[in-house]
Order: sequence, then C-alpha cells, then structure tokens
Amino acid sequence: MAKPDAIPSAPRHLSPAMKRWWRDVVSTFELESHDQRLLQSACEAWDRGQEARALIERDGLVVATANGGMKRHPAVAIEHECRIGFARLLRELALGVEPPAEAARPPMLRSVRRRGGFDAA
Repeated sequence: MAKPDAIPSAPRHLSPAMKRWWRDVVSTFELESHDQRLLQSACEAWDRGQEARALIERDGLVVATANGGMKRHPAVAIEHECRIGFARLLRELALGVEPPAEAARPPMLRSVRRRGGFDAA
C-alpha cells in the first residue's frame, strides 16, 4: 500500500465520484506513472460516459430529425464508446485481477468456430 503522503492528487477536472475512486485506487495499489495516466483516462472515460448518459436521460434515446423523422441520439454512441474504453482501461490496469486462464476462449468455442458449427452428437 502506498504511503498517504506519496498519494498523487486526482486531476482537478474529474467528477467528485471519480476523484474518490482515484484516491481509493492510488492508495490501494502502487501505480507507475504510466499506470496513473491509464487510470486518469479511465476516470475521464467514465465521466464522459456519464455526461452522455445524462443527455440521453434528458432528451431520450431518439431525437427528431430536421425532416420530422427520428434518429438515435448522438450521445448513445458516445456512452457506448466510453463504456468500452473504460472497460479496456480497467483490463489494462489489471487492478488486483487474476490473469486469464491459458486460453482466451473456452476450448469448445474455439473448436466450434473452427468446425463451423455444433455437432449433433
């Protein structure tokens, strides 16, 4: 565990929730400077995704087009991208997570893909 006086401050632009999470992570784990950058990016992705979510909650999943039709709210894509980015950054940081098993996929899924389908055995 890092010493309290060695804990870097959370970036000022983060939301209060992400500042708390930052402090929790940096006080629990010893992070290298590059890990702190990944942590910052994860916090920013989460915050941006929450901003997009607030827009969707305010405006709805779809918005009117100029010709009277409907289309997906642009913030839906932003929220989705931020969720993926956040998950990838968490995986990259590997905070207390056991490494995956030898194979990335269960053996059956690999073999099903190779054969092109399930056997009727």
